[in-house]
Amino acid sequence: METKLAENIRLFRKERSLTQEQLAEVLGVTTGAVYKWESKLSVPDIGLILQMADFFDVSLDVLFGYEIKDNRLDATVRRLQEYRRSKDRTGLDEAEKALKKYPHSFRIVNECATVYRAFFLESKDKKQGRRALELLEKALALLPQNTDPEISEQTVYGKMAEVYLGLGETEKAIELYKRHNADGLFNHKIGSILADSDHPEEAAPYLSEALTKLLTEFISVVFGYVNLYGSRSDYASAEAILHLGSELLSGLRKDGRPNVFDKVNSGALAGIACVQLLQGRKDDASGSLRKARELAGFFDASPSYDESDVRFVERIDGASVHDDLGADAMDAVENVVRQSGNEELSALWDSISASEQAKE
Repeated sequence: METKLAENIRLFRKERSLTQEQLAEVLGVTTGAVYKWESKLSVPDIGLILQMADFFDVSLDVLFGYEIKDNRLDATVRRLQEYRRSKDRTGLDEAEKALKKYPHSFRIVNECATVYRAFFLESKDKKQGRRALELLEKALALLPQNTDPEISEQTVYGKMAEVYLGLGETEKAIELYKRHNADGLFNHKIGSILADSDHPEEAAPYLSEALTKLLTEFISVVFGYVNLYGSRSDYASAEAILHLGSELLSGLRKDGRPNVFDKVNSGALAGIACVQLLQGRKDDASGSLRKARELAGFFDASPSYDESDVRFVERIDGASVHDDLGADAMDAVENVVRQSGNEELSALWDSISASEQAKE
């Protein structure tokens, strides 16, 4: 164990404005002895170390320059995480120490595996990759201890597949991803790997399913943010993220044909009108409601729930599209308007609808 005893003897001596000769006199040793201690040529015996700690009025750990670590399990996990986040490779040595102390703890083994995996993916050091695989295998055996809902057998195998991919063992990686692909968790991984293989066409269904799932999740996240920002009365942010969602959905039209995301977008435009009205921008809100009505009419004239009508998505065997927005796109807009509880928005929608129906 490396200490800073030599440096600290010199530091504390100078802090007290003592020469080596004066410190030697205090301790009853020669000046040469003090010189050798400070030059790391020799080490004082334990009695003299105790005497110096008392004289300098410091504890032994301070005199040695030794920082006592909290080695309890929770603290060890946090420390390993910090090594990983800061990209400090000391974490590899600390991981091995932790494994010796807690060899049968899932949390320790899993975190150590994560440390090795992270550094392997950056360095491509195969020894680190192999060590990561060993620890992930051990983590699987200890998985019954796990209490983290974000970690499962599926996610551990996913990490193993990622390491195999980094090691250049692509077939093993694909096999693991496919075998543990519940709910299409790894469709994006499988599709990306296959697209860069000798059989790129095999990637199409995986990429299509991954994109469809991603879009569905994105829409859910957008409306989640809208509710969050609404609770904070941050209507500008709510409008910004709705615009982001609407622009993305607008780009999913294929060959000018309607698709199910036009129905969703109709509701998003009605949401934009709502937050614009809450910001006192009635003219903008009116424009957004008119766009919502126009888009809803476009979809309802020739409704499509076929996933292959979505740009970039190819037909997915056994797939079907469902939503809870309403019977049609106009219902989706109506529901957003009424459920907002904003009487001014409802009145504006009624006025626009009456005006457009009169034209029809």
